Amino acid sequence: MKHLFRKTRLVILLLILTAGELYSQTQFIYERSEPPTMQMMLDAREVFEYEVRYGFLTLGWVDVELLPDTTWNGKKAYHMRTRIRSNRRIPFVGTRIVDYQNIFQFNDKWPYSFVFWRDDVHDEEYNSVRAVFDREEDEVRFFEHGEAVDTLSLEEPASGGDIIFYYSRLYAGEPGAYRMPVYIEGEKGTVTATSRTETRRREYDAFDEPVETYLSEGHADVDGPFGFNGNFKSWFSADDLRIPVEAHVKVIFGNVKVRLISYERHAE
Repeated sequence: MKHLFRKTRLVILLLILTAGELYSQTQFIYERSEPPTMQMMLDAREVFEYEVRYGFLTLGWVDVELLPDTTWNGKKAYHMRTRIRSNRRIPFVGTRIVDYQNIFQFNDKWPYSFVFWRDDVHDEEYNSVRAVFDREEDEVRFFEHGEAVDTLSLEEPASGGDIIFYYSRLYAGEPGAYRMPVYIEGEKGTVTATSRTETRRREYDAFDEPVETYLSEGHADVDGPFGFNGNFKSWFSADDLRIPVEAHVKVIFGNVKVRLISYERHAE
């Protein structure tokens, strides 16, 4: 079961990844007929909580939020944190808390990372794995516990895995496919997906009423410690921000489901 929990990390990132007025859970804006811009999503200062289930078992939970803005090499940047919390009641797993941190910016085409790292909070091992995106040298450098381990060529929009949480929303409900290179723990993979344009109502604990959703189907060609490589499905709300509400991924024993259970907007 501990191995199975590790398998869910990538699909979580695929969904996946503050002060001001708090929006009601049921307040949606349907006036926009096209996907949101990056600025719209970042200005919303959303906070997400997802439940991760395998059959009748709750494997854990995922929290995604923007932390206060920062700088990277003198440039303004955004700080995204994706926290994975295991269910301590699952045998042989115990309490595990893993943070994925991403410092990123965006242009008129896509979001892109400056640096992406992992903190194994439960073991008090911080910055255990790190990827630095060097656009002057067109390379991505990987580090483990501060030691350089590998270097790969940089392909735009080069990012850590959790930036797909924003990137996929730019295409939700739109015809055509998207492709995104993903750099995770010493390896480069590719995520591709296509969204359907029709909508279907689905129910989520995060909202008081059923919401219209777009379905997206894709393939993640990513190997490594996440233990996942294959097809996935994801759903996005058909409102102004195309909220990621659900994802399914096949693993060796069946399907892992990630569903939104809490959602807030903290507009600036």
